[in-house]
Amino acid sequence: MQIADLYKLFRENNTVSTDSRQVQGGELYFSLKGERFNGNAYASAALEQGAAYAIIDEEAYQTDDPRLILVEDGLACLQDLATYHRKALNVPIFAITGSNGKTTTKELLHAVLSTTYQTQATVGNLNNHIGVPLTLLRVRKDTQLAIVEMGANHPIEINQLCKYALPNFGLITNIGKAHLEGFGSLEGVMNAKGELFEFLEHSGGKLFVNSNDERVSRLAYWAQSVWSYGSEKHTKTHVESLGAEPYLSVRWYPKKDKKTGEERPAMTINSKLVGEYNLDNIIAAIAVGDFFSVPAEQIKQGIESYVPANKRSEVLNAKGNRFIVDCYNANPSSMKAAINNFAKLKGERKLLILGDMLELGDDSAAEHKGIIDLVTKHNFNRVCYVGEQFGKVMTNRDSQEWYANVQALKPMLDWTEISEHQILVKGSRGIALERVLPADDEAHPEQ
Repeated sequence: MQIADLYKLFRENNTVSTDSRQVQGGELYFSLKGERFNGNAYASAALEQGAAYAIIDEEAYQTDDPRLILVEDGLACLQDLATYHRKALNVPIFAITGSNGKTTTKELLHAVLSTTYQTQATVGNLNNHIGVPLTLLRVRKDTQLAIVEMGANHPIEINQLCKYALPNFGLITNIGKAHLEGFGSLEGVMNAKGELFEFLEHSGGKLFVNSNDERVSRLAYWAQSVWSYGSEKHTKTHVESLGAEPYLSVRWYPKKDKKTGEERPAMTINSKLVGEYNLDNIIAAIAVGDFFSVPAEQIKQGIESYVPANKRSEVLNAKGNRFIVDCYNANPSSMKAAINNFAKLKGERKLLILGDMLELGDDSAAEHKGIIDLVTKHNFNRVCYVGEQFGKVMTNRDSQEWYANVQALKPMLDWTEISEHQILVKGSRGIALERVLPADDEAHPEQ
């Protein structure tokens, strides 16, 4: 079947699914495959659940049912359909990538832009070769601007995602030590993330450049169409930190009004984001909002209304303690920023629960040792390390708390005996540190 014909079927309902268990009715079901599953085996079940059609790529699953559509490659077909849809709607696309803060920046941009425009954004962190096509296929006719998060752990991936999404605008949050196992080095990370800027420059797009990050600035030094943002006065969007205790407040110094030429007063914005390390994420949202002519008060409203969730810089109160929960992801850059920020918070009772940083390859031992050294300098009350990588580099187990996994740690945390503490919970998603937290019905977001 030609992609144009498949697109006509898609437009009958404008919905796709890759999980037969989540079929609601009327979707195109795509049979994707992985190391441990074969979506072709569930195509008939998806039809029984109400899918309009099921796209398969193995003849063994073909039957007389005309609703089964055989293609050469199910994933490639999904990606082609997404690009076809993106071209048909011609909605402006804003792409976001970077080592840290992609999802937070995406959510902030969505919060700001949606005050003025009909905006859609990546749900959760569906930011890979499957998630980006699914995001594109959610874009509707009335969408005025779509925000697409792009993640990668190998070279060429960002470039490929750009070919699906064809972004018109984009930013790189920062360049840090993330996914070193796949990229090989920090220079490899830089080159891979820079694929977004290369695509935008060659296609005539607009680059939003974080001047606070020297590596990002280097990637854009040759670009023609740039909107700079940062903490220096020379940037087009100039924002300074007013401190974080624990929530970050900033002062924005807007340039003259683009229409009237009048001076605009400085504005203080009080976010619900923890830590100085969120400064660049907030500045990015201000810069993008200002570029798209979102009124200053609406920019302020969008940022101040955003409350982090899903274990990303969440602040929870439970059992008389304040928990700073940031365990959806971790790499050396984000881990160091979180620890240094935690050290600045007022109060003497501080507990750190730190999990392994995954996907660091040959750099893993040195990077985990560096984190232990940093923590030792701050002299916190108590530190619990979790995971094999931390265990491998500990030189004195007798004086340090180390646990192989969350199951080993949980019995050692009696929340009835720990009170009036500030507690940082930080680690890679694979360590599942959220399991050490008090039960959901005992924890609530800080007001």
